[in-house]
Amino acid sequence: MNIIKYPKRSEWSRILERPHLDVSQLNATVQNVLERIKHEGDAAVIEFESKFDHVNMTSLAVSEAEMNEAEGLVNDDLHHALVLAHHNIAEFHKSQEFDGKKVETQPGVTCWQKSIPIQKVGLYIPGGTAPLFSTVLMLATPAKIAGCEEIVLCTPPNREGKVNPAILVAAKIAGVNKIYKAGGVQAIGAMAYGTESVPKVYKIFGPGNQYVMAAKQQVSLHDVAIDMPAGPSEVCVIANDTSNHVFVAADLLSQAEHGIDSQVILITTSEEFLNKVNEELKAQLDILPRKDIAAKALDNSKFILVSDMKEAMELSNAYAPEHLIISIDNYESLVDKVINAGSVFLGGYACESAGDYASGTNHTLPTHGYALAYNGVNLDSYNRKVTFQHLTKDGIKSIGHAVEVMAENEQLMAHKNAMTVRIMDIKNK
Repeated sequence: MNIIKYPKRSEWSRILERPHLDVSQLNATVQNVLERIKHEGDAAVIEFESKFDHVNMTSLAVSEAEMNEAEGLVNDDLHHALVLAHHNIAEFHKSQEFDGKKVETQPGVTCWQKSIPIQKVGLYIPGGTAPLFSTVLMLATPAKIAGCEEIVLCTPPNREGKVNPAILVAAKIAGVNKIYKAGGVQAIGAMAYGTESVPKVYKIFGPGNQYVMAAKQQVSLHDVAIDMPAGPSEVCVIANDTSNHVFVAADLLSQAEHGIDSQVILITTSEEFLNKVNEELKAQLDILPRKDIAAKALDNSKFILVSDMKEAMELSNAYAPEHLIISIDNYESLVDKVINAGSVFLGGYACESAGDYASGTNHTLPTHGYALAYNGVNLDSYNRKVTFQHLTKDGIKSIGHAVEVMAENEQLMAHKNAMTVRIMDIKNK
């Protein structure tokens, strides 16, 4: 953990840098895998599953028997938790449904928008060091609410060729039945290009490691849309002497255990509190099953002491964290000052874990500073807004001349003529 006291603004950009990896070789590897999948389909996916996931398979699709088997392998407690989380995620995302209104911009000129679901979407669910069955609910639930006709899910199998049963049960709860055993780059390629087994989709969603992120960005150049660019996961906690140091240490570690390239940042106005959190971190870290991962992540992380809450918020907005926890008693005073963040957690009891699993908000969020310009996955992510307009004769009279003048001044005479012939038609009747 790096402790930084009262940094100057000129130092902020350096202090807030994310960990950087050399991805030149990685990108070349990803490109090669994608090309093989594009041209060889299932055979290439199966070959790379053997190479990267160390599993030998003859087919990619998860069978009905495997879905039924998974039901018996998930205990009742987890099943009830998945149902509760699905309910809350559905309730929150249903509230985002769009109601387009017709607007008459001029007499006889009516414009409106209609929200139309993307027909085919692909969901990538990581299954490596931590199989993310929660992400199934986060991605599939809004896809179903939006009305996407085809939802394809890819996730890596274990060495026995089995998918984590909780992932399959979560998929069933969310209403997804096209599930394929493919991980990493090969999964992204299969959904981007389509294979004999895996349908081609129009947009790919989901988190992943550096290889998955590189694959998503490469296929997005020509073949398919993606939810957002992303990098390793991160959290920023804002705290003061009213905060609970045990809670804050737990929040920092809950993020750090994601992966060695995760980043956690604490911004506080109290040096005494900073020291308490630092000591508490050591105690909580020591008993974590994933303490080796969390400890390495803490090497990339920072405790920053600032003068006041105004400076704390400005520093946070400059960082644009994926997760922002405002863990102070008077959190209301800072809500309106949040400008750049993926998802915000308010008060001492709003831990990031709540949003990761069951509060109802989506945990698929912009990382690596992309919260400056991107939002997290929501219902709109699965829709396109198509605009409509209708003009009557009165509409031509209202805007026809303006269209002619603007087209002529842009030297686009065919544009002008498309309006002129309509004006003349009205005059001649």
